[in-house]
Amino acid sequence: MTNPAQTSTRPSLRRRLLLGLLGYVLLLSTAVTLHGLLVNEHAEQLVWQTLLTAELDHLEERQATDANYRWRDTRDMALYDSRQPSDIPTPLSSLAPGVHDGIRVDGQERVALVRDSAGSRKILTLDISALEERERDMTLTVVGSALTLLLVLGTFVAWGAARLVKPLTLIANQITDLQPEQHGQQIHIPADATSEIEIIGHALNDYLTRNNRFVERERLFIDMASHELRTPIAAISGAAELALKSDNTSSAAPFIKRIRSSTKDVQELIDLLLVLAKDPARLQGMQERTSLEALLQAVIQDHAHLTAHKDLSFQVDNFPATDILGPPAIVQAAIGNLLRNAIENSDRGTIRIQVEAPATVIITDPGHGMSEKEISEAYARIARGGGDRGGSGIGLDLIARLCEHLGWTLQLTTTGHGTTATLALKT
Repeated sequence: MTNPAQTSTRPSLRRRLLLGLLGYVLLLSTAVTLHGLLVNEHAEQLVWQTLLTAELDHLEERQATDANYRWRDTRDMALYDSRQPSDIPTPLSSLAPGVHDGIRVDGQERVALVRDSAGSRKILTLDISALEERERDMTLTVVGSALTLLLVLGTFVAWGAARLVKPLTLIANQITDLQPEQHGQQIHIPADATSEIEIIGHALNDYLTRNNRFVERERLFIDMASHELRTPIAAISGAAELALKSDNTSSAAPFIKRIRSSTKDVQELIDLLLVLAKDPARLQGMQERTSLEALLQAVIQDHAHLTAHKDLSFQVDNFPATDILGPPAIVQAAIGNLLRNAIENSDRGTIRIQVEAPATVIITDPGHGMSEKEISEAYARIARGGGDRGGSGIGLDLIARLCEHLGWTLQLTTTGHGTTATLALKT
């Protein structure tokens, strides 16, 4: 038996939970990391702006109170004035007023404050190379920590998802292992199952119990019907045979023959319905190897009387010696029904009966036949499992279901005014 879980292309619940939680953890870690970096960058800008603004304000205040005060560059801080443009490095010459970060000057990474004041532009710079290096190290540390956290959380998420769906997986595997021919099957609910899974398990067990009772009722009904229907039909058929052999039945003979024919049809219908009620796997015990030629000869002989009031004849091709595998009574009933339909759908001419290898029976009637529309409607009735037998045997719909049950193939085609029925049996 194929395991649906092995053939399904749908993602598992565990995989969806795992991917969903991992995606959430990844987005959360990314958001926290970016938020930290952006906050750090914004705080850094505020620090540079505050520091350089305070220093430049102090410079301008000293120059305003002391005309002889001169700025002296330090190792980390330098001041440039637009009144001496030759001293301004090229990367700083085109800066707009404000604070600018990450400017490389003479191999150093600097932050610059540009201010227009008293008819000149002053540029105060601070060497932040060491600080930027430490910032990059800190960024790598933060990213590494985030990745480590993501890995750890991912491991716990995978473990948690597996633990969460384990009870559901166990129940799914038990459902897959259910066998239709076994009775009394129940689903074991794991001890660590959630309340929702417990509800599902109890509902399945309740369904299995009710289904077992239903199957048992059907089995008892079929066994009872097999006896209660066959017994009176056999009695009626036997009584009709005895009545036909009696000398006092000349006036009632047509009616008794009709009774015998009807009881034979009902017997065939009962046999077919009982076969359809069985599981195909259990039909193996009913399979018999039978000569197809002998069955066809018996079918033709049984239906010859139906052509008595019609200008019809049978053309029987030479049958190859073919043995088929199946219930003989059911095979005979199916072929007999197709031959009966051919007789009832024909006015005059020849009904051709032939057999092709390996075990295909072909019955062709001369007309009036079935139109393409009628054949299409017949197939539609077969597909729906409906259709009226109309007093003509067991009906095409039941034959189609029988073919599906036993692995046969039935095909109807129109040939001018007539119809060809092709029944492929199993050898």
